[in-house]
Amino acid sequence: MTASDLEQLLIARLIRESGGTSQTWRRALGKIIVRDAKTYTHCNWDVRPSGTDRQRSAIERLLDDVRLEHSIVVAS
Repeated sequence: MTASDLEQLLIARLIRESGGTSQTWRRALGKIIVRDAKTYTHCNWDVRPSGTDRQRSAIERLLDDVRLEHSIVVAS
């Protein structure tokens, strides 16, 4: 999975679970940060969410689940 694919997956699930628009969630989610998989063997990606407290909370809950399913991504 690429970072771009991961971003689309996260945004789609945020819309489905919490409502809102893709633009709103894209801004709140921020960019996917991809690190070297050799150094970060457990999970090589991260985000730095912004937005409201409710948005950040929804993002953090979702990230916990998605990291289990897609722990390693490649840069897009």
